Amino acid sequence: MLEIAGIVCIVLLGLGALAAIYRIVRGPSILDRAIATDVLLITVSSALCVDMAVNHHTDHVMFVVAASVIGFIGSVTISRFVAESRKEPSEHG
Repeated sequence: MLEIAGIVCIVLLGLGALAAIYRIVRGPSILDRAIATDVLLITVSSALCVDMAVNHHTDHVMFVVAASVIGFIGSVTISRFVAESRKEPSEHG
């Protein structure tokens, strides 16, 4: 039963990855591409977690943790950059 659930999860995650890749290619804005890249990273990490659950191992835990940290830092960096670029100039200078 766990194998069937794993196959269903992998198929759905694959569809999500394809949708994220489509959004990375099509855009239209850099923020759309950044969010889609983050979604793709989460999808790949989720697929690794499904693999670990189905095959009863923990070989990919460090990659999942590292990908989560990199995705978080990347998202925060992009959001700070966008927030800084959208700031209105002050009147005094």
